[in-house]
Amino acid sequence: MLYYAVVFLVIALVAALFGFGGIAASAVGIAKILFIIFIVLALASFIAGLMRR
Repeated sequence: MLYYAVVFLVIALVAALFGFGGIAASAVGIAKILFIIFIVLALASFIAGLMRR
């Protein structure tokens, strides 16, 4: 999931470089959402791992 967030961030940077503001804004939004989902799942996994011990 983190891989896809980075991919969308790179797409946003390239789109912004070439002047495609709408595409860049959409890609940044998707990257932010994916990164937040990754953080939530990573924290849930960490807490579940602590509960098993």
